[in-house]
Amino acid sequence: MRIGGLASGIDTETIIKDLMKAQRIPLDKVTQKKQYFEWQLNDYRSANRDLKDFSTNLFNNVFLEKNYNQKNVSISAPDDISINAKGNTENFSGTIRVEQLATNATFEGGNVGNKTFTLSEDSTISIEAPGGRGAVEVSLTKGDTTKDIIKKINEQSDVRAFLDEETGNIGFSAKNSGEGTIKILDGSTGIKLATELGIVGVSKKENEGKNAIFNYNGMTVIRSSNSFELDGMEITLKAANNKEITFTATTDTDKVFETVKGFVDSYNKLIEDLNKKIREPKYRNFQPLSAEEKADMKEKEIELWEEKAKSGTLRNDPELSNLLSTMRTALTGTVEIDGKKLNLSSLGITTSSNYLDHGKLEINETKLKEAISKDPGEVKMLFSNDSVGKEQGLARRLRDAVDATQKSIQNSAGKVGDSNKAFSLGRTLDSMNKQIERFEDRMQMVESRYWKQFTAMENAIQRANAQSASLMSALGGGA
Repeated sequence: MRIGGLASGIDTETIIKDLMKAQRIPLDKVTQKKQYFEWQLNDYRSANRDLKDFSTNLFNNVFLEKNYNQKNVSISAPDDISINAKGNTENFSGTIRVEQLATNATFEGGNVGNKTFTLSEDSTISIEAPGGRGAVEVSLTKGDTTKDIIKKINEQSDVRAFLDEETGNIGFSAKNSGEGTIKILDGSTGIKLATELGIVGVSKKENEGKNAIFNYNGMTVIRSSNSFELDGMEITLKAANNKEITFTATTDTDKVFETVKGFVDSYNKLIEDLNKKIREPKYRNFQPLSAEEKADMKEKEIELWEEKAKSGTLRNDPELSNLLSTMRTALTGTVEIDGKKLNLSSLGITTSSNYLDHGKLEINETKLKEAISKDPGEVKMLFSNDSVGKEQGLARRLRDAVDATQKSIQNSAGKVGDSNKAFSLGRTLDSMNKQIERFEDRMQMVESRYWKQFTAMENAIQRANAQSASLMSALGGGA
């Protein structure tokens, strides 16, 4: 603790404090500049997150073929079959007549009784089932009980075994449907366990597995399962009524419409946000506040001040301005597919005539739905065609531009978790931190010098006062 002015009566502390305020002006300017760069860094990263979200949205929605191939399937007997149009882009129709459903082979084994069976040595059982891997030897271990054997058969083979604990009977069913029988034999090692358990044998005729047999558009088709893919469709047979079933698949225009509308909405939101950032006003009279300035202000006053001080950190930013220009150019282009030139206007998507919208897109819903119904494949190609060059889809051109800008901004502003040395703005902040440290060291030296100078003055005054008092005493002034 320093106390000055005892001899001189001068408020030394206040004088030094005022002198240091003048000395701190350059330091405050650097600190303000550093704070501004930190705000700018946060705004750059916020803009980059928006770009990344837009790019991800394009990939997850606009580029995915399934969003353009969705179909509404109408079936005359939905209780007998179900159809999911998986890969067809065109509308289609046809007939199916189901003669026989696929079934799983079954096998009724022996009766082990109600007593617990325990395996006396390591052994194997050979099991073969339709649609499986052929004959599979199930490995069993000495000490295994009946339940252990059932569990290992289920885990290692192509059948499911079941033990009825009340009757002691063992039954088997193939895991896969289709034509064929279950065959169970003694394995190549150990005791004749299958014989001992009474499960050696082959499925009876009535228990053999069967294939599904159906007529598709006049052609007989055989499948080992009741669920399969055929002609770009996922079909499930539910009943074999041997009657003609008709089906029709038409484009789900609502799904494609929502995909395109989602793209337009996300694009409009992005350019709105980016335009706000590059057009945000900059208030040059509102600089970041120092700690001393904040101490003299109310919380609400600080909030209102910093709201203006933070404004305009990305005003007229060249990276974002160039991106907006590139995006607008990309969407005014055409995509040539098989000699036909496609563009947004052919879908009923145009640029807003209101200049305040800064190039937002508008949708003529009727025209867009007509284009989707006519050829959803063309709609997909316009947005997501992956050819390089002018035939590249418009959304892919946008994504390339967005990703390039995102990478460039990341070089300048980095991302959360990056070391400051990894990006240019971070290196600038590191340099300013070192500059501030040097200023702080200098301030301490200057303040110490001021105190030494005032202390020396106080000591000199004190000595002069002492000499004056001594002289007056010698001359009898104190009498």
